[in-house]
Amino acid sequence: MAHKKAGGSSKNNRNSPGQRLGVKIYDSERANAGNIIVRQRGTKFLPGKNVILGKDHSILAKIAGKVVFQQKRIRKFDGRRKTQVIVNVMAA
Repeated sequence: MAHKKAGGSSKNNRNSPGQRLGVKIYDSERANAGNIIVRQRGTKFLPGKNVILGKDHSILAKIAGKVVFQQKRIRKFDGRRKTQVIVNVMAA
């Protein structure tokens, strides 16, 4: 026979770490070729000039230069307008 009562277990002890998403190199900062500029789920930011879209939708610099964020109003297929952010790298 046990001489100590068993301790209860809790259902609230689970938590997953954050995924570290977001902008890594901001507007007017320098980026080297291959640097990750934005980590994202889906295309919240769109790729522009001198950047590539990774298979996990990350935006990477294709060349070394200055990062430029540009806002563009686009029209969706149902007629609504949306402001979309486009990420570019300008050669320095």
